[in-house]
Amino acid sequence: MKQGSKHFAVKTILIGLFIQLTTLTVSIGQTKTEQIDKLMNLYSDYGQFNGSVLVADAGKVIYKKGFGMANMEWNIPNQPDTKHRLGSVTKQFTSMLILQLVEQGKLKLDAPISTYLPDYPKTSGDKITIHHLLTHTSGIPNYTSFPNFVKELSINPYSPEAFVKVFADLPLEFKPGEKFAYSNSGYFLLGYIIEKVSGKTYEQFLQDNILTPLKMDNTGFDHHETILKNRASGYEKNGKNYSNASYLDLSIPYAAGSLYSTVEDLYLWDQALYTEQLLSKKYRDLLFNPYIPAGPGHYGYGWFINKAFNGEKNDSITVIEHGGGINGFNTLVSRIPSDKNLVVLLNNTGSANLTEMNTAIGNILYNKPYSLPKKSLATALVDVILEKGIVSGLTYFKENKNSSTYAINENEMNNAGYQLLQTGKVKEAIAVFKLNVEAFPKSGNTYDSLGEAYLKNGDKKLAIINYKKSVELNPQNENGKKVLEEISKS
Repeated sequence: MKQGSKHFAVKTILIGLFIQLTTLTVSIGQTKTEQIDKLMNLYSDYGQFNGSVLVADAGKVIYKKGFGMANMEWNIPNQPDTKHRLGSVTKQFTSMLILQLVEQGKLKLDAPISTYLPDYPKTSGDKITIHHLLTHTSGIPNYTSFPNFVKELSINPYSPEAFVKVFADLPLEFKPGEKFAYSNSGYFLLGYIIEKVSGKTYEQFLQDNILTPLKMDNTGFDHHETILKNRASGYEKNGKNYSNASYLDLSIPYAAGSLYSTVEDLYLWDQALYTEQLLSKKYRDLLFNPYIPAGPGHYGYGWFINKAFNGEKNDSITVIEHGGGINGFNTLVSRIPSDKNLVVLLNNTGSANLTEMNTAIGNILYNKPYSLPKKSLATALVDVILEKGIVSGLTYFKENKNSSTYAINENEMNNAGYQLLQTGKVKEAIAVFKLNVEAFPKSGNTYDSLGEAYLKNGDKKLAIINYKKSVELNPQNENGKKVLEEISKS
């Protein structure tokens, strides 16, 4: 299955701070700023980061810089004041607005949402609370996972009231509070509740209660039609090639993912979270409680809460963070409150490996060994295949898969296969997808992509085998289930 930033507010469970990776660097004599600059320049040189970065150590900015192009058509470079779309980083602002209303006595966290949305179906509205929405435990299906999301829902404008009806009548996937399941639908509903309770639009309430008080002048609710100074364009990267990101109507991400900002403004936001300027400590602390297990860590209100080993006396530190993905952009805000450390990464070429960059920067901040980036073997593989053919490409891959120069990344290999598939090189694509399956045998997506290539090649038997394996590894692969059903009918 082709992956990218189509589903704008994809969850990001991050951080492996202080993990000892395969190729470690210990810099002697270089400042933290110099080490970060060397690291990020390598990521940029290898075509793995195109955006803006800011790092704060002990509350003070020690590094901020732009890399690559904010607009490739006009060769306009990224800068620290370049505006990037945030995707799911929006959720932390939505959760803050909700708690402000709670502090004002206008909302109750344990109240059912039907209290504030009387027209919402009571079969589910009476069971789901504000807390459930904030923690992704409501059971409401995630609308960005709907089969018709990309081709139909994402490109059409909706009012909040109209879009809520897209998912309101659907059965819940589980009993509210039972488990964590990331749902943009829940945060969309939170935005709608903010409007109903405050009497203002989500955008205006955000402006009045967060952006204006913090003087975040370069942050706001994005509108496609608005002329916005210093706004980055979003791109998707396939190998060495770039394309404009597909269109998304920004009424759809809404309170789950429609904000834009700069690394500098997000520093202002980070600093405010240490104060009572927006919220008293009693309510501010509610943002960062580890309410529900979510991957390797827990989820708070609009934030992932994780523990990271700091390498000293077996102590661990709390890491509070969230990432986001939206057509042509992916983002990350990672905070370590105990030391007032902050990493902000805003990228405008799709799915860059921001987790890996964050890990290395975190190690630099704590004077630990860190891993320098490697070149993409997937990108090099495609170049060899296109220039010398598949046999030479496979030989090149075999010779370099364990080298210290190249790294094998599942998503990059997947994109390489689709790059070949979309240009009619089906057999070459199958070969690349097979390599990805061998490298990542526990990923359902690798089998899904291989199944798609086999199907395009007319080999239904092998397509069925791989789609079945994909669904076995990932029971939530609705696309795979649909394809299997269609093949059985044909």
